[in-house]
Amino acid sequence: MFEKDEKYLAQTYRKQPIALVEGRGAIVKDSEGRKYIDCFSGLAVLNVGHSHPRVLKAINEQAKKIMHTSNLYYILPQIELAELLYKISGGYKSFFCNSGAEANEAAIKLVRKYTGMSEIIAAKNSFHGRTILTLSATGQEKYKHGFEPLCREFLHVEFGSIEELRNAVSKKTAAVLLEPIQGEGGVVVPPKDYLREVRELCDEKGILLVLDEVQTGFGRVGEIFAWKLFKVKPDIFTVAKALGGGFPIGAMLAKPEIMDAFQKGDHASTFGGNYLACAAAKAAVEAILDERLAERAKKLGSYFKARLEKLKEKHEVIKEVRGYGLMIGVELGIECADVVDKAREKGVLLNCASDKVVRFLPPLVIEKGQLDKVIATFDSVLAGKK
Repeated sequence: MFEKDEKYLAQTYRKQPIALVEGRGAIVKDSEGRKYIDCFSGLAVLNVGHSHPRVLKAINEQAKKIMHTSNLYYILPQIELAELLYKISGGYKSFFCNSGAEANEAAIKLVRKYTGMSEIIAAKNSFHGRTILTLSATGQEKYKHGFEPLCREFLHVEFGSIEELRNAVSKKTAAVLLEPIQGEGGVVVPPKDYLREVRELCDEKGILLVLDEVQTGFGRVGEIFAWKLFKVKPDIFTVAKALGGGFPIGAMLAKPEIMDAFQKGDHASTFGGNYLACAAAKAAVEAILDERLAERAKKLGSYFKARLEKLKEKHEVIKEVRGYGLMIGVELGIECADVVDKAREKGVLLNCASDKVVRFLPPLVIEKGQLDKVIATFDSVLAGKK
């Protein structure tokens, strides 16, 4: 079967040599019947776990009624989801699309429309998507090779350096675009006061603050959004991944006076905010709220991080443990691809980010006992590594 993948599909992914066919909670099963503890969650998508009953019910019930018309008609599930997001965000309007990259594209277009300017300052080591525009915003050169020339309206400064950011701001600057915590860059956490200082700088200079919450959103870091964790209100923020509980959907949220710069015909998405996606997303967000999964991520994340810190004392190869909630990165002194492979062979699915960082992104419904098994597996894999 795997050879058909190479024959019929574009080879743009480095795939693990397994095919997952079933999942419940934090456990997945492959085509050979082997079970694994999933500590990757489909790249921070499955905060509510695999096949959450509430999400499945919502999709099934909506599919029986209607799946798609277009945004040229009122879509009631879309309105209901937007109302829910308005309430939990504290008053942001929504534009719905299909992915994080699309959400960031929408944010960049809104910045241009609202400010009348195009220059945006982003961070080195950042990741904002794979389209030409979001690739231009991304601060990692390895993703850009072969796709130049890119858009020139982006400047990149050191993540965490308020002085470098201040020096980069000019009369041409429209906005600052940042991930609250850099995910693809290796779970890089900013200095404690950095985002507050960025907010103050943006207010001082009259520019917009855009936060990319595609990976950090919906309880992952121990708060419903990471900007609540850092106590900083953005002008615009983007979400996707966990929003749909496994179903593709993204959203760009903005303060009403900013979102209203978009007029009829300014932006659109054929499938954005369709019935199925919005029904799934509303169910997923309600599950996160009702099951208090952000609080669960904070509590389990503290326990998990403390256990990983203990492993750091035991294994010299561990250089740093960092993150919030259940978004944790363990930086090693070696490349971590082999660690990921060995863990998979022992029944745990991990991910390697930025070459040397093992990234832990388990479903927020994971059980403490399952985390203990992950720790034990990670411990055994690291034995003998230098």
